Amino acid sequence: MGKSATVGAEQQQHLRALEYANRVRLARARMKRKVAADELCAADVIMSCPWQAHSMSISDLLMSQKRWGRTRCRRLLVSLGVPENKQIGTLTERQRVALAAVLTAKRGPVSSAAPERAAPPKTAPPPTPIGRERALTAA
Repeated sequence: MGKSATVGAEQQQHLRALEYANRVRLARARMKRKVAADELCAADVIMSCPWQAHSMSISDLLMSQKRWGRTRCRRLLVSLGVPENKQIGTLTERQRVALAAVLTAKRGPVSSAAPERAAPPKTAPPPTPIGRERALTAA
């Protein structure tokens, strides 16, 4: 009788673990879609470290961005001295700040907050010597 109670408890724990893993997987997929659609910045995820990203590897997050592949991700992380399989939740504060700063700089200014460049005023080109002569003779 003791054995069947143990098997039932182990099975319950196993099912709870599977449910949690599925919840994390779905939340990460949502987060990665938001990052890919530029609705969420990877630097914000690194700095805030939400529960679904806590045990996620930093390379998974970086590669969910548009135009970020394994090579670009690896180059950035090597330059900062961060292993690519390091979990986001285990990053030190220095690593978080450095990584977020580089990602923010690479992203560039946000379109709504960035002042738009004013186009130079359109002026007529200076008249050429032949054009000046024609204007003088026509007048």
